[in-house]
Amino acid sequence: MISFELEVKDYFRLKSIHFVDNSSEYKLLDFTIKNLICETVNGKDISKNIYLEVKEKRQKYNTDNWGLIDSKDEPFTFIVDELSCRKVLAYAPFSGLLVRNNLNRDYFWFSVLDLFLMPKRRANRQMKRKTDIFLKGKILLDFRNAKQFSSLIQVFSHIHDSLVNRAHLYTELNECYGSYFGENIPIQGIIRNSDHWDTDVNETR
Repeated sequence: MISFELEVKDYFRLKSIHFVDNSSEYKLLDFTIKNLICETVNGKDISKNIYLEVKEKRQKYNTDNWGLIDSKDEPFTFIVDELSCRKVLAYAPFSGLLVRNNLNRDYFWFSVLDLFLMPKRRANRQMKRKTDIFLKGKILLDFRNAKQFSSLIQVFSHIHDSLVNRAHLYTELNECYGSYFGENIPIQGIIRNSDHWDTDVNETR
């Protein structure tokens, strides 16, 4: 099986997608897709660059070493550097984390909204460089909280559709976004009516 980065590059070339490979640059996300058409306004196509971090799960995790992972949840777990996720957020909303699970060949897309809003667990892992010990932040992601696909064609079709619909997702949707595994979103508080809104406006403007 070829590396996921190579698979993505081969896909871009096959589909004649203009991209920049940043995988050797520590402070950048792995790939920049140049000038992807994400909407049409007054008959004019609007293009944006899209920024991707790509990772792969190559083997099962040893739950003896990772106490936060229950054995029944291990197949759905992916451990990623927190720094990678923070870099994705830095390019919001035109960015995301794409993971290939080598154990079943499926692809999982974590959008910026998912990384920001979904339940997550974090841990610091001790790292050693020569004689120095330092901590590296890790996030334990759950594949059940990602969009799952069986092909890259499906992945990038979804990414495109999400960008076209981004105004609704980022600025118009009032209720809680997403339905994440293990999360129950209750209804709390009293019903707010227009009098409450008027009070808020009068006292805060």
